[in-house]
Amino acid sequence: MFANKYLIIEQIGQGTFSQIYKGRNIRTNELVAIKVESKSATIKLLQNETRIYQYLNGHKGIPTIKWFGVDDTNYYMVISLLGKSLETFKREQPNERISLSIVLNIGIQIIRLLETIHETQLIHRDVKPDNFLFGKDDNINIIDFGFCKNYIKNGKHIPLVKIANIIGTPNFISISTHELNELSRRDDLESLGYMLIYLFMGKLEWEHITDNNIIKNMKYNIFEIPKFRLYY
Repeated sequence: MFANKYLIIEQIGQGTFSQIYKGRNIRTNELVAIKVESKSATIKLLQNETRIYQYLNGHKGIPTIKWFGVDDTNYYMVISLLGKSLETFKREQPNERISLSIVLNIGIQIIRLLETIHETQLIHRDVKPDNFLFGKDDNINIIDFGFCKNYIKNGKHIPLVKIANIIGTPNFISISTHELNELSRRDDLESLGYMLIYLFMGKLEWEHITDNNIIKNMKYNIFEIPKFRLYY
């Protein structure tokens, strides 16, 4: 227990830099999600993520932040507990493929979510199925804002410069990100495109490849119509 009211029940997820737990507020019995990041972690994302949730508070499809704090060993962030992720939902379907009508509905919801985020001058930078969860009435919610940043600084769009390392998940990042270019709104949308292909087709051709240059070239190839076939 921490903050004198949040009880950790079980682990429900694992990120690169943090762990996610299901918990309960012992005063209200409300179930919550608790994200824990070690103070010794080489890359610290949780404080930035907390600020983003606070900034986006009240927008549809954005979980409500309940509490943020720190003890001797960890940072803690508490948000609304949501349902299963799109990744889990996909794996529950026959042949791990989601019907075209459902994929289109998901795509429309996510475009609206990204539009909301972009209108606040933010980019997500890690669009992938694990970061979209079902909420009430099966509406899609977006989570994990650790890589999120402003694309407007001092009233101007950030410049297209080179970055040191790939940001995001290689299976879903844009071609421009593979080329180590600074991310912008277009990269969130390109990542969504790969994600929708993944949900409908059940897989990506490059999902088991670790060489980023090969993944990049395979992504180029999907724009050659004869090689990109949808069967439904």
